[in-house]
Amino acid sequence: MLADLQVRPPDPLLKLIKAFREDKRTDKIDLGVGVYRDESGNTPIMAAVKEAERRLLAAQTTKTYVGQQGDVDFLHLLGELVFGERAKELVSQQAVGGTGALRLGFDLLREAGARCVLMPTPSWPNHPSIIAAARLDRVDVPFFNVAKQEIELDALLARFETTSHGDAVLLQGVCHNPLGADFSREHWSALADAVVAHGVIPFIDVAYVGFGDGVEQDVGGIRAFLERVPEAVIAVSGAKTFGLYRERVGALYVQTPPAARQAAATNLAAIARSNYSMPPDHGAACVREVLSDTQLRTSWRAELDGIRSHIKKTRAALAGARVDAIPMRLIAAQQGMFSTLPLSDAQIASLRDEHGIYVTDAGRINVAGLREMDIERFVAALRAVT
Repeated sequence: MLADLQVRPPDPLLKLIKAFREDKRTDKIDLGVGVYRDESGNTPIMAAVKEAERRLLAAQTTKTYVGQQGDVDFLHLLGELVFGERAKELVSQQAVGGTGALRLGFDLLREAGARCVLMPTPSWPNHPSIIAAARLDRVDVPFFNVAKQEIELDALLARFETTSHGDAVLLQGVCHNPLGADFSREHWSALADAVVAHGVIPFIDVAYVGFGDGVEQDVGGIRAFLERVPEAVIAVSGAKTFGLYRERVGALYVQTPPAARQAAATNLAAIARSNYSMPPDHGAACVREVLSDTQLRTSWRAELDGIRSHIKKTRAALAGARVDAIPMRLIAAQQGMFSTLPLSDAQIASLRDEHGIYVTDAGRINVAGLREMDIERFVAALRAVT
């Protein structure tokens, strides 16, 4: 029974976090964990969120459940932020973070008859685990040349030929994790053509709105894509966009013909009920408060703009550095928090052991966690190990 359980290996990222914490060096640099850090090395609470929390604390009179679907106003406002007017046509369900939304979506796909998910690789390391937990088969499709830092879309499109009608493809909407290399409008158009031609259901993971070129620019490709496809599942996270990491803010949206919307909604409710019953409230309530108040929304957008500007400044500084073995110049053209560098296992280990610089086992760096004062030392370490 329980005594027969086998010990599982630790999650690679959690293992990295533990190793960093136990490192006694005072000049160590953490580029593994995916959080934004300011020049002081802190992950601050946004001023608009702090004010929203103050208002909620003063006004709340109960802690009763928010309901099976979750906070309906939150779902509407977040949906409107990402999808515009189309949000009114989407089935929605509040989830336990973006990860919870992904699990809801994959479970829904399985209930709908999907058997397989095409997953462009490299991808977020937790994607495979969530797909497996939903009892779906996964087909890894390499679509990015790490050495050249280029998307190779033809390799992905070719795999659509081998899919069955009703299977799914996982796509990241903006600020790709771990690559930072996003689909262009032309890419989104070609993907829409392939989805329609082969009857594949797209599942879009949207986790970094506002971290690329701005809120409206970041969702433009997603909106154009949804205009072209009849069905889609979209997971949206509020962790980075609102700095609400630990509050687990997420939602799932489903685009489907009107006649199928009630079935989608009731299936989502049943899946959620058996997993966590009712969603958490605090983070979603903060987002609702921020998006529904003009003053708070303006404050939030200004702070989000500042975070994005900081990330772009860091990318520009890295792109201006010369490391012969790495095409650093391309880092400036990428988006969001992450980039993946063409580093070997030995080079990654050397960065950690000899220089106190922690990156993931796949060579992903959290650009948004690199302070300006650490850039020179990081680049010097890259030169030394390559």
